[in-house]
Amino acid sequence: MATPTLEKNGTAEAGFADTPYITATFRIRRFNPEVSDEAQWQDFQISIDPKERVLDALHKIKWELDGTLTFRRSCAHGICGSDAMRINGKNRLACKTLIKDINPEKPILIEAIKGLTVLKDLVVDMDPFFQAYRDVMPFLITKGNEPTRERLQSPEDRERFDDTTKCILCAACTSSCPVFWNDGQYFGPAAIVNAHRFIFDSRDEGGEQRLEILNDRDGVWRCRTTFNCTDACPRGIEVTKAIQEVKRALITRRF
Repeated sequence: MATPTLEKNGTAEAGFADTPYITATFRIRRFNPEVSDEAQWQDFQISIDPKERVLDALHKIKWELDGTLTFRRSCAHGICGSDAMRINGKNRLACKTLIKDINPEKPILIEAIKGLTVLKDLVVDMDPFFQAYRDVMPFLITKGNEPTRERLQSPEDRERFDDTTKCILCAACTSSCPVFWNDGQYFGPAAIVNAHRFIFDSRDEGGEQRLEILNDRDGVWRCRTTFNCTDACPRGIEVTKAIQEVKRALITRRF
C-alpha cells in the first residue's frame, strides 16, 4: 500500500495536511465473448480514499482508465441489488462495501457472482434467477370478491414474515449456494425466501400452491443447510431459517 501523499485536487502541494488517499490495486476478472472464450484477470491501480466504496472504485476505473469495463449498478445505495458481485471471494454489494474493510494493502479481487452464465465482465444472465422467482408466485393470492376496505392484519401476523420482506433480489444468496452452483434447476434461496413471504402472510390464500411447487425435486429439499446464503445476504435476512420454516410447513401443513 502506498504512503498517503500531500494532495489537493490530485496534486501534491506543500502546506496542506495529509490526505487519506491510498493507491489500491483492483484485480478484476474480465470476460468478453467477442474477444476470447477465456476469462482473464486484469489489474488496475487507482488513488482513492479507503472510506469510499468498491462501487466508487469501479466507477473511477471505468470513467478514467477503461471504458469497456462492464458491470451493473443503479441506485448505488443498497436497495436495487444490481451490483452484487464476488469481492475477495465473498458475495457482496459493491455499493455497500467500503474499501477500508477489505484489506486494501493487498490486491482486491472482483469477479462475477457464481452459478449464472457470465455475459461480460461482472454481468451475469439473471433470467434463470428471475424465472425461479416468478415460478413461486410472489404476489398476494386471494379468493372471493374484491374487498371494499383494506385487508386488516395484526402486528403479530405481520411480524411472522417481516424478515423475508427485506429481499432486494440481488441474487447474493442464491449465487453463494453450492447446490445452485452444481444444479441451476434448484429454485435457490431467494425464490424460497420470496415464497416464504407470502406463505406465512395471513391475508394470502395461495400457500398450499406454493408449498406444492417447493415440494418438487428442485425445491426446498435440495437445501443442505450450509448457511452460505444467510452469510451472503446484504440485508441480514435469516435465509436458512426461512427455508427451514418452509420445510416444516410442508411436513405439518401448518403456516
